[in-house]
Amino acid sequence: MTRTPLTTSLNGYEVWFLTGSQHLYGEETLRQVAAQSQAIAAQLGEASDVPVRIVWKPVLTDSDAIRRIALEANAADHVIGLIAWMHTFSPAKMWIAGLDALQKPLLHLHTQANVELPWGDIDFDFMNLNQAAHGDREFGYIQTRLGVPRKTVVGHASDPRVTAEVGTWQRAAAGLAASRSLKLARFGDNMRFVAVTEGDKTEAELRFGVQVNTWGVNELADAVHAASDADIDLLVAEYEETYDVVAELRKGGERHDSLRYGAAIELGLRSFLEEGGFGAFTTSFEDLGALRQLPGLAVQRLMAEGYGFGAEGDWKTAVLVRVANVMGAGLPGGASLMEDYTYDLTPGDELILGAHMLEVSPSLTTAKPTLEVHPLGIGGKEDPVRLVFTADPGPAVVVALSDMRDRFRLTANVVENVAPRHPLPNLPVGRAVWKPAPDFATSAAAWLTAGAAHHTVMSTAVGVDVFRDFADMSKTELLVIDEQTTLPDFQREVRWNQAYYRLAQGL
Repeated sequence: MTRTPLTTSLNGYEVWFLTGSQHLYGEETLRQVAAQSQAIAAQLGEASDVPVRIVWKPVLTDSDAIRRIALEANAADHVIGLIAWMHTFSPAKMWIAGLDALQKPLLHLHTQANVELPWGDIDFDFMNLNQAAHGDREFGYIQTRLGVPRKTVVGHASDPRVTAEVGTWQRAAAGLAASRSLKLARFGDNMRFVAVTEGDKTEAELRFGVQVNTWGVNELADAVHAASDADIDLLVAEYEETYDVVAELRKGGERHDSLRYGAAIELGLRSFLEEGGFGAFTTSFEDLGALRQLPGLAVQRLMAEGYGFGAEGDWKTAVLVRVANVMGAGLPGGASLMEDYTYDLTPGDELILGAHMLEVSPSLTTAKPTLEVHPLGIGGKEDPVRLVFTADPGPAVVVALSDMRDRFRLTANVVENVAPRHPLPNLPVGRAVWKPAPDFATSAAAWLTAGAAHHTVMSTAVGVDVFRDFADMSKTELLVIDEQTTLPDFQREVRWNQAYYRLAQGL
């Protein structure tokens, strides 16, 4: 099989810029529309916070051209969404067939060519050319009438708020594109008797596009044990250059073989994922087959490169980690599997300590991790190697994906990572310490009310607004816990959502 390394980049994607008009105003006006819409598209594309290339398309003036551009966008894998602007009045019935056919995310840009009105020069030629104020209202009506999911951004293309919103939407669209092409390999099954890691894989493929399938863990073990000594030597040398490797794991150390086996796991796992075209995977400590260690170091490094991962067979979290890695491409920070583990309940200054057995991504820190080996205590295998560090202080978001039987639910909590109050010399794992918004009691009670999972993705690269756009695009419920959250309002939202999503699906 051909090996294809995973890419986590926005460079190959495009967003098409569509402009609506009609022939009523004459060819001279249409030429001006084209010139001005090209200028707006270029202005957006040049903004530093707009990460995906914007491609201007010729002005659309009839139903057939609109339908064809929608079908063309659907068929182009590199096109992750469309931006639409009604420069003049574009009768909305022309857009019905195209909007009905469109399967890509849509952003409605409500703008105009000029910032200020040329008050002393305005005549009806100017009014005919610059009438997005009501042309976009016509377009908004038909989108709502058809139930088209979209993001609406209002303001001039020169406004940093506008470009920031467009960039956020682009990142969410890239995440959706990544999920729609994602193949996920499960090595073994879910942890026995655990409820929240279960889920409907068929519905997940329908909603998010991800293919979730299972491979025997000994197929992975075969790939691990096929790693050559020469390749292991090279990778171990990279470890010793990149991390603070404890003496017992270094060449000549009494546990150097444990590090070499950790390198073999990375080589075998990477080979298996590349040959299968997988962008995400899961493992389970209850099903390790012929593997001598639970994969730790390899999982951490692969997540940092952009792979999705879920522990204990949690494929839903693996999807989220991959999506978050793509959405945050090119930004400082990263994305990782995370789990709420234990609390500091100092009144008024409560903290959450998050970690996992081994598998937290070093993309959450700019410090140099330590590479260590310690007993695991579960799984019945050799002591696994792992990277030890604490996530950098700063803003973050933790997001869970839960199967609620009749729909998927995303639950997001805005948090602030902080430095631990004291050293953690006896906790040899990757970890994060955070203060949840709006406060600990409200956050925890809302999370439990939502039935949100204990496994999450933590992102320090993108915030909750990107996940809002992703939820809208994928037609997935989203509950947000942030500074504005109160528990009574949150409880009401959960109840209202229960009714809304059942009604929205029809009988």
